Amino acid sequence: MELRIEKHIRLSFENSAQIVECYHSLHVDYPRFFKMDGLSKLGFLASEMIFGDGMAFGDGQSRFAPREQIAVICFNRSSSLDTDTQFEATIGGENYFPSPSLFVYTLPNIVTGEIAIRNMFFGETSFYICEAFDAKQIVRTVENAFFDNATTAVLAAWIEHFGERREVLMALVGRGKGGTEFTEQQLNTLYNA
Repeated sequence: MELRIEKHIRLSFENSAQIVECYHSLHVDYPRFFKMDGLSKLGFLASEMIFGDGMAFGDGQSRFAPREQIAVICFNRSSSLDTDTQFEATIGGENYFPSPSLFVYTLPNIVTGEIAIRNMFFGETSFYICEAFDAKQIVRTVENAFFDNATTAVLAAWIEHFGERREVLMALVGRGKGGTEFTEQQLNTLYNA
């Protein structure tokens, strides 16, 4: 099965303020963005850049038309550890008060849900934790998603948000003829660019 990268985006930020600045530069009106954790914000921004022009699917339908055949599969190293440490700080000491707004984001797969909800994708959503960026694992996992004949495209992403690392590589992968071949080598090239 030959899969192609139809569109991709690579982003890196030095701090959270730059992430918000990028959001504003896109002129997106989605107030929910400001409630998201950093991991979800990164995924959301990259997906907005991939789908923002509404032309990604070439089917003539609205960008927000329900699509049951699109899967969202993400990977990272630190899971939701950034939010987990923030949540832990709300439950320690004398002023014990767990933050529900943080607790919601203590699972890394919330980012896949945020992307799927925004774009009305009803295919598979999953999040995998790896020791490091692993193009081989990403390619195999995405290829496996296409064994379900209903899946026509996968939005695949490496999204890391912990400590000083705020980066995302996102690619729309399909069976089309456009774009570049979806291979380990090509993924490594895009990641290291």
